[in-house]
Amino acid sequence: MKNNWKIRPPFHPEFDLERCDYRNGCTICVEECTFGEISLKPLKGENGNIQYRPWANMTACNSCQRCVKMCPQSAIHVVSEPMHTSHGYWRTEPVSNIWRQASSEGGVLLVGTGATGPQKRYFDHMMFDACQVTNPSIDPLREPMEIRRYLGRKAERYGGEVASQLKLEVPIMFGAMSFGALNLRVQEAEAKATRKIGTYWNTGEGGFHEGLRNYGGNTIVQVASGRFGVSEDYMKSAAAVEIKIGQGAKPGIGGHLPGEKVSEAISKTRMIPEGSDALSPAPHHDIYSIEDLRQLIYAIKESTDYKLPVSVKISAVNNVAPISSGIARAGADIIAIDGFRGGTGATPLQIRQNTGIPIELAISAADRRLTEEGIRNTVSLVASGGIQSSSDVLKAICLGADAVYVGTPVLIALGCNVCQRCFTGKCPYGITTNRPGLAERIDVDDAARALTNLLHAWGEEIKELMGSMGISAIEALRGNRDRLRGVGLHEEELRILGIKHAGA
Repeated sequence: MKNNWKIRPPFHPEFDLERCDYRNGCTICVEECTFGEISLKPLKGENGNIQYRPWANMTACNSCQRCVKMCPQSAIHVVSEPMHTSHGYWRTEPVSNIWRQASSEGGVLLVGTGATGPQKRYFDHMMFDACQVTNPSIDPLREPMEIRRYLGRKAERYGGEVASQLKLEVPIMFGAMSFGALNLRVQEAEAKATRKIGTYWNTGEGGFHEGLRNYGGNTIVQVASGRFGVSEDYMKSAAAVEIKIGQGAKPGIGGHLPGEKVSEAISKTRMIPEGSDALSPAPHHDIYSIEDLRQLIYAIKESTDYKLPVSVKISAVNNVAPISSGIARAGADIIAIDGFRGGTGATPLQIRQNTGIPIELAISAADRRLTEEGIRNTVSLVASGGIQSSSDVLKAICLGADAVYVGTPVLIALGCNVCQRCFTGKCPYGITTNRPGLAERIDVDDAARALTNLLHAWGEEIKELMGSMGISAIEALRGNRDRLRGVGLHEEELRILGIKHAGA
């Protein structure tokens, strides 16, 4: 009966044997494929000699495109031919998922990266209101444009005392991705790029590797429920400390780094035994109220001599506005809100696809609530989860964010093809693995250069967009919903976003 549950992978490689150099012994595609999809099949040549041609096993292709990119003869392409059902309601994906669970031991289906569901991407339904005639635009090549941001609690009145601030030369930071889930070389590249541009990267909950401590001035460290690597020295070595309550890809659940990934270096950085599972509980076991959160915020401030801003990261959920208000009143300097499209190394499929809300709605709701209560300037808002471009960055700022986190764009900038198999430890690009032989596929200097290029390019595009609106300082755009217009949105959606429909 086992063939009843046989599933043909939705992707597989095809080979142009006329172009392929297998006759001269080329096996690059087999060596580069980390999922075991490509093997060698013996074939008798014209002179009777046995040659080995590439062969698709039809078992494990995830469309990572590594073989396509590495083939020197451009002889490979990946095709999509998923199994189909004849039923209009029972589509291929839910049927395949049921087969996978029925034929296994009843386990939870895991995936990587952010949600892929049919929910509306609101960024695509918003347009900037550009200048014409009466309000002239600005040429960013000839006029100074200010995109610098300061994150942290602002003075209550002019001339008042200002708390510690994070100074960003671009309104973009690299989001939390931990050592263990991420290749240490990638973290080093992030650190180098943020130092060069003048912004920040986040260690995630996996500790702060001692080899990167000299980049502390551009580093945000996390205090999560597992408390991995947390110490007074850990916090004081960074520019800011972030309390992780939740993340967009898996709101309400914890994290798990399998023991086989916990190498000597990871165990030392996380302060756990080598080879043991790194489990992050769903809740912090010392936080069950805003008052408990306040105690932790001020414990961190006390241990860092009140010199570092403290951030609190939460998932974007339906009651995000009152939660943000409580966090601001608890003493946080920064609130990071992560939308349901936020990425991750591993999350249950059903959690990723069906939990949380879009960041566009969440950041707008939080900004308006804080403004209505008169406490907006006591805290900075950082938006994340689904940011795909520089225009998304600026739209998030118009909806109320002070800056954004990006995570998946960092991986894509290093070559990731978003195949959603980060949790396997077999990343063909070496990005989400520390496995010997694969981790070395990341060249730190090349990776740092790519990330620097990305930040610089997005910064220049943000200036162009601001110029088209006749605005020379990005501060004038924070929460400035008048510069956005909705297209194809319902009245209730427009109300929550706080914008008018195009043409209004």
